[in-house]
Amino acid sequence: MTDEINRRDFIKRAAMTTGGMSLSMAGFSTTKVIGANDRIRLGVIGTGKQGVDDMKHFMQLGVEVAAVCDVYQPNLDKGLAAAGGKAKTFKDFRSVLDDKEIDVVLIGTPDHWHALPMVEACKAGKDVYVEKPICVAVEEGQKMVAAARAHKRVVQVGLWQRSNLHFQKAVELVQSGVLGKVSFVRTWNYNNMFPNGYGSFPDSDPPAGLDWDFWLGPAPKVPYNFNRFGVAEGRWSTFRYFYDYANGWPGDWGVHLMDIVQWAMQTEGPSGITAIGARHLIQDNTDVPDTLEITWEYPNFIATYENRQCNNNSMFKHSYGIEFHGTDGTMFLDREGFEVFPEPAPAKYYLENHRSATEKDVPEDYGKAPAMKMELVDNGLLNHVDNLLDCMRTRKHPHSDIEYGHRSSSTCILGNVALRTKEHLQWDVANQTLLKSSPAAQKLLGREYRAPWKLTVQDES
Repeated sequence: MTDEINRRDFIKRAAMTTGGMSLSMAGFSTTKVIGANDRIRLGVIGTGKQGVDDMKHFMQLGVEVAAVCDVYQPNLDKGLAAAGGKAKTFKDFRSVLDDKEIDVVLIGTPDHWHALPMVEACKAGKDVYVEKPICVAVEEGQKMVAAARAHKRVVQVGLWQRSNLHFQKAVELVQSGVLGKVSFVRTWNYNNMFPNGYGSFPDSDPPAGLDWDFWLGPAPKVPYNFNRFGVAEGRWSTFRYFYDYANGWPGDWGVHLMDIVQWAMQTEGPSGITAIGARHLIQDNTDVPDTLEITWEYPNFIATYENRQCNNNSMFKHSYGIEFHGTDGTMFLDREGFEVFPEPAPAKYYLENHRSATEKDVPEDYGKAPAMKMELVDNGLLNHVDNLLDCMRTRKHPHSDIEYGHRSSSTCILGNVALRTKEHLQWDVANQTLLKSSPAAQKLLGREYRAPWKLTVQDES
């Protein structure tokens, strides 16, 4: 009864707040600028497109960029210019970590270079902002969480949607029961790159200014290929679509979507994972399928992730998004806002399932999620960085603490393990282990590091 009363009160408050239509908070901001007596010095590891964008948000809040680091000279030059031309420059991330004046490290490298610098930064006494997904393999993520805890470091993951006001409000609505009981959640990315995808390129010599061996780092030694590196003006790097360095669309985009799903549904991970996918039409030299569907089983609901690269049509006319399907309504959610759609003819459904009832017996709010809509009103990434800076002072866990980042990343990585092994996986969420799986699936939970690189939570004596 208490839950039902709370739900009714929330619906009434939501309807009053939204006027049944829209929440408007234009100009809303939660950010503040660091004062002269509260100086924080940042080291940036990886000054490509994402790293520089993240760095600028730190600078907007008054953080001083003390060092920039990249193994590709053109990126290093761009990072230095974006930092105002005064930062130290390095090609080896370990030089950044050796700088005693640096308080926090931003890791904007390709995914296969997330785990090692993050763990080493914790061991060096630095707080960290690490881009998503936090790693390529589940066991890497487990060590990253262990390192943050062992060395008492604040680690924020770049799952910045958690710091957007409208995502926070959407999660609150789902958890309040406004949608009723949610049993199915859909997430997706659609695109149409038929027929050439990202193109096919022959192996070649690396471009001038690139230390290809260092870029590969712990990944297998292979010849340089433009798509494996993929850095060029006007595009995101295509390393994302090679399993040596990343986890394709589930790791790049799915993690953003499933992070919100698991937050809203108050769960740490799935118990079962199934995936089907293949390369049917796209002709390029990347690893990933052009058509994919992952299904995750949770104790009280099912979630799916769909990825299409040969058709961009969507029922909501959005190329990506999240749908929460509840007994009382459906919510569509993306980075532009959310909208709630009440279930049609709820009284009819109530009467069909309560044969002895009459219309006067139908509860007043049965099946009546309030129609509401909220649009983007704030800068989530700026809020996200601000949250990290605040937590550096208070030593509290940030919005996207490394534990949350690990749980969301591992959910998507497990989808790829299921795809690549063609197995239905059973996942022990509490112990983070596979049950009754093949040696091939077990092997894909980890990743062999190429010498001399090692991932250790504590320094070896």
